[in-house]
Amino acid sequence: MPKSDLPFGSEFSPSNIDLKTVLEFAAKHGGDNKAFENAVHDAFFSEKKFPNTSEYNRRKRANNTNLGLRAYRIVDDNATLTEFGKTLHELRDKPKELHDALAKHILLNLHGTTLVQTIQDMQASGEDVNLNSLREWLDERGVHFPRGGKHASMMKLWLERAGIFSHSGWRINEARLQEVRGIGTLELEALAKLNPGQRFFLRTMLNLGTTGKTSASEVEKLATATYGFKYNEKGLAKDILYPLEKAGYITVEKTSRAKSPIVQPTEKLLKEIFEPLLQQLEKQTTEDLRPLLRKPLAEIVKELSSEDKHIKGLALETLAFKLMRFIDLDYVMTRLRGAATGGAEVDVIFESGRLVFSRWQVQCKNTGTVSLDDVAKEVGLTHFLKSNVIVIVSTGDIGSEARRYANKIMRDSNLAIVMIDRGDIEGIIGSPVHILDVLNREAKHAMKLKVLEL
Repeated sequence: MPKSDLPFGSEFSPSNIDLKTVLEFAAKHGGDNKAFENAVHDAFFSEKKFPNTSEYNRRKRANNTNLGLRAYRIVDDNATLTEFGKTLHELRDKPKELHDALAKHILLNLHGTTLVQTIQDMQASGEDVNLNSLREWLDERGVHFPRGGKHASMMKLWLERAGIFSHSGWRINEARLQEVRGIGTLELEALAKLNPGQRFFLRTMLNLGTTGKTSASEVEKLATATYGFKYNEKGLAKDILYPLEKAGYITVEKTSRAKSPIVQPTEKLLKEIFEPLLQQLEKQTTEDLRPLLRKPLAEIVKELSSEDKHIKGLALETLAFKLMRFIDLDYVMTRLRGAATGGAEVDVIFESGRLVFSRWQVQCKNTGTVSLDDVAKEVGLTHFLKSNVIVIVSTGDIGSEARRYANKIMRDSNLAIVMIDRGDIEGIIGSPVHILDVLNREAKHAMKLKVLEL
């Protein structure tokens, strides 16, 4: 069978076996594959239960159960419980905790989050979810399972036991997903151990995507705007910077009394948090966009001037991606086209669930001037996508007709239209925190247009 990124599940399914029982078998027969598979055979695949199946196939199913447990990292090559398997074994008499623990393991360690995110994207774009279509969508994200394989179905059945999927179809219970995962899609266990102020400070450094030196006050300013956390300005070094330096995540360089300290991520921060975060993001984006996610902003901007239209287009999408990540919006998908958009294409879609839900529809333009038609097309798509915010990112200028049209739409509807032009991009390249000035400017402009006449 071809290599698969999803674990082989075959007979390791809640439809075929009882998890508590196989954990007890592994605890009893660990180190002896034959004894373990005999116990599984007798309990779940005996002649009494499958009188019309050959003994060879019944033994094969017991063997496949063992292989499935290995693929899920519950036992090793000798059917001995792994550390994670031992954790499950300790929970064997607590069914809810047991299935939640396995589901969390699937989500965080076995591409389960990518599976769920892909299904959400398919449903958002109006695609039917079945094993064939799901395999194709996952394949585009670099997650493979063989044609005809049941790997995704088996994972879904275990996630269903934890209440993450409904018992029929592919409907996802968002509340249970968040509860079981315990942390956000792009959150990591290491961050969860820090207090909120430290966590938001590091997340902001990561959102900026820089490995170089940065002003602590600029990070603080962006963290406050993004997460709504109010820092004690005078206590920033004592409460935030020095504890993070002591934990090995940043270095702190003192400057003159009047200036902010300079901070820089350490190898530990890059390795333990930044790299896993980036890998998660890469799994969610298209293959041609992935290498660009690791490029510095300045290099991406250089590629905007490439003679190659494909390189230029990808660079612009990546630029939009990075700008939205500065403010920690959740990436949904790139280049959405299909029934959900009436056949038109949207470059990038982001969402945010902080305080209230918002969906950001981002269109990138690498032309001299953004026209009225460019804005009108995006406004039309909001009806399909239920977006609250349109962001037009242009390497050129915003045409006067386009601005007047955007003003009228904002005045007459609940939409917000954010215009980011060449001058804004240049300012953001100089200082990423400048994006706050751009967004604040656009927000104040929208507020003036939407004044209530009571």
